[in-house]
Amino acid sequence: MATAAATSATEPETEPKAGPKAEGEEDETKAAKTRRKVLSRAVAAATYKTMGPGWDQQEEGVSESDGDEYAMASSAESSPGEYEWEYDEEEEKNQLEIERLEEQLSINVYDYNCHVDLIRLLRLEGELTKVRMARQKMSEIFPLTEELWLEWLHDEISMALDGLDREHVYDLFEKAVKDYICPNIWLEYGQYSVGGIGQKGGLEKVRSVFERALSSVGLHMTKGLPIWEAYREFESAIVEAARLEKVHSLFRRQLAIPLYDMEATFAEYEEWSEDPIPESVIQNYNKALQQLEKYKPYEEALLEAEAPRLAEYQAYIDFEMKMGDPARIQLIFERALVENCLVPDLWIRYSQYLDRQLKVKDLVLSVHNRAVRNCPWTVALWSRYLLAMERHGVDHQVISVTFEKALSAGFIQATDYVEIWQAYLDYLRRRVDFKQDSSKELEELRSAFTRALEYLKQEVEERFNESGDPSCTIMQNWARIEARLCNNMQKARELWDSIMTKGNAKYANMWLEYYNLERAHGDTQHCRKALHRAVQCTSDYPEHVCEVLLTMERTEGTLEDWDIAVQKTETRLARVNEQRMKAAEKEAALTQQEEEKAEYRKRARAEKKAQKKKKKTRGADKRKADEDDEKEWGDDEEEPASKRRRVENSVPPAGEAQDLEAEIGLFGKSAPVDVEPPSKQKERAAAMKRDVPRVLHDSSKDSVTVFVSNLPYSMEEPDVKLRPLFEACGEVVEIRPIFSNRGDFRGYCYVEFKEEKSAIQALQLDRKNVEGRPMFVSPCVDKSKNPDFKVFRYSTALEKHKLFISGLPFSCTKEELEEICKAHGTVRDIRLVTNRAGKPKGLAYVEYENESQASQAVMKMDGMTIKENTIKVAISNPPQRKAAEKPEAKGPGGPMVPRQIYGARGRGRTQLSLLPRALQRPSTAVAQAENGPAPKPEVTTSTVTEAPKMSNADFAKLLLRK
Repeated sequence: MATAAATSATEPETEPKAGPKAEGEEDETKAAKTRRKVLSRAVAAATYKTMGPGWDQQEEGVSESDGDEYAMASSAESSPGEYEWEYDEEEEKNQLEIERLEEQLSINVYDYNCHVDLIRLLRLEGELTKVRMARQKMSEIFPLTEELWLEWLHDEISMALDGLDREHVYDLFEKAVKDYICPNIWLEYGQYSVGGIGQKGGLEKVRSVFERALSSVGLHMTKGLPIWEAYREFESAIVEAARLEKVHSLFRRQLAIPLYDMEATFAEYEEWSEDPIPESVIQNYNKALQQLEKYKPYEEALLEAEAPRLAEYQAYIDFEMKMGDPARIQLIFERALVENCLVPDLWIRYSQYLDRQLKVKDLVLSVHNRAVRNCPWTVALWSRYLLAMERHGVDHQVISVTFEKALSAGFIQATDYVEIWQAYLDYLRRRVDFKQDSSKELEELRSAFTRALEYLKQEVEERFNESGDPSCTIMQNWARIEARLCNNMQKARELWDSIMTKGNAKYANMWLEYYNLERAHGDTQHCRKALHRAVQCTSDYPEHVCEVLLTMERTEGTLEDWDIAVQKTETRLARVNEQRMKAAEKEAALTQQEEEKAEYRKRARAEKKAQKKKKKTRGADKRKADEDDEKEWGDDEEEPASKRRRVENSVPPAGEAQDLEAEIGLFGKSAPVDVEPPSKQKERAAAMKRDVPRVLHDSSKDSVTVFVSNLPYSMEEPDVKLRPLFEACGEVVEIRPIFSNRGDFRGYCYVEFKEEKSAIQALQLDRKNVEGRPMFVSPCVDKSKNPDFKVFRYSTALEKHKLFISGLPFSCTKEELEEICKAHGTVRDIRLVTNRAGKPKGLAYVEYENESQASQAVMKMDGMTIKENTIKVAISNPPQRKAAEKPEAKGPGGPMVPRQIYGARGRGRTQLSLLPRALQRPSTAVAQAENGPAPKPEVTTSTVTEAPKMSNADFAKLLLRK
């Protein structure tokens, strides 16, 4: 089978043709028809050989060794109709999916999941040539996992026929052991190399592989033992005079290392050795046992935790760093990276340790290369890689190629491109010998600066709507290099002129930076000219610029220069003070408007409340008058209180008024009614709720209690409806819904559990939909004792693996959005943002498996149209929540600043105080000072003559008086 598969992998496919053929052509056509079937069988055989212990062909008289001949004979002796290829529905579907995946990879070669799916489908279809090419392409871009490597190696081993194929498999093993630390791959490598022991240099090859395996994973406390045992078994099987000493050496080396099951290894050594074990070996063994006890807590923590176990690995790394063994530190980093290969901070810490401690060129560069292959979206890893390559003297061409790869890695922020360009430009600057007037390196540096500015303007600004370099740091560095190192002030001035035209002329620090450059490398005339322009253009700190100008003229200028400088600075500062006064007046006016609005709203609420109170009083008087009339005109017998309450509160509909009048009669007697209307039933239920004694909350049970809010007010029997929901988290002791004085449910309750862990688990029900509204579940905390306690479920920091989507149609569901997003990666969670009533707001958060998928989704989905709505997609980075500004307390230095100076809602976002403190005056809008009445504000004529406005309550009083 392997022979047929290997032969077919190099032959082009031939489509069958109709019509008579010669005998040789019929054989070729038959082979073309059966080729795909043979390829599928080859893959199936390789898979079965790796997973099953043997073949079931032995029952039919065919051994495992001659399985390939059996496959060849079967394919040759069978009739043509048996293997005639026909596309069934599943195979056609697979072919269409393969074409789609290949097209997707042609657009985005960094789609990891797309690579994996393509390899799986090609392997299923038996396209071994294409499978090999797909695997090769993926391995060039991404490091492969242990499972992908083992699958690839088993396929290649099953098809290896001669020495050349064996060398090809060796090369694959070498690539595999470089991606991650994988004990199983090393063990497979050693066992496969044993099969080539009969070739030239085979024995040395096997020992070399095992020695390298011991160096790589021999210290692994839980998975290093099989490597040692396999090596010993191999040495024991060799019939040589020196083999005994080799086995002794392996036993002694192993017993000096802390590994699990060391006791069994020591017992095996005692049994195997004919001579007594030396005392030095026993001492090393006991020392290793003591070390094993120190390492066991960390190993047990890893065994008990669930993947990826980052916190446990971090603790283990800290312990190893204190111990200081470089080999063990390297091993624990490698073990951690197997499960946390997409954590950039772990790669940074590992590479930083190698850069500062070991400084081994091959090891350092290998780790940096693996880091950028695992996390290509992290600019810090690329910058460190370029520095490491320069530090170890890598060829300039290789560094330039690496930089080009970094540009195509797909960073998620515009500032990341500025950082990587700056790192590369720094490297080019260090290559230049500035003692020469002109050199190839200098021209390359200048062309790189030019290309960087064009790249940020075109590529980056088009993608992010910003260049990422608002302060023009790259142009500033270029100007400094031209002025200080190249003595080319003319070019430096041109660059600074471009910097100022990009919106930086209003900042004082930019002008002062240019001034300092002119002072150091230019002349006084250009310094004076720069400061004069700065005085006119600066808007943030004009006083500082004016002070610098006057200082320069005081030390270097003539009287005429001094007079000009004083005139310009006084004029400019007067204008600035005038603008600040206007801004302060405008701020004061806005503050007064806010106060007036707040006072108006307060007065309106008070009037509305008073009006409601009067209506209630009037209604009570009317009911009392009706009762008096009933007593006067009705029967002398007094009605029961409960019956009287029902008659008072029942309000019949308009259509039933006549029937009710006829039924009651002239003197108010009514016939008994069997069924109460719904309104009376609700009223009686509310009365029962009012009669329930109120239970005060016991703060000592806060740890086993959760607070549930935002429930529908119309929910009937909340304790009954919520109990099944919360009993799924643990045993519920009590559910206490809160009712108003009238017996209406207020939308929140307390749920008390028997155990604290149940209360913690109940917090996972937060935002769960209950009767169309998101239910809020939070810990029960006494705010009077913990005023700063706040619960916010979602992160407000930058999350590079999470997207923020806005502009969604309100009708868009979670399932529809997930269907769109999962085309760009593995979606872990989707949250549609709703208001308190559960209505969608057109916003959503989508969490991907890693940062790479999120960055690709941003590029593909931003600007997409969904149901005629154009959505915006960005990396989740909510704005920082600023704490409310508090008024300063009164101190001995002066009066307290009133809170009202900032308006009813605090200080506005754009209400900047541009008035100098020396010119500030106490506000007259304060109605009452702290220790006495404030001075009365001036009263205008219009205010005195204007008649007071009357409210609805005032009109009602006038009517009642009449």
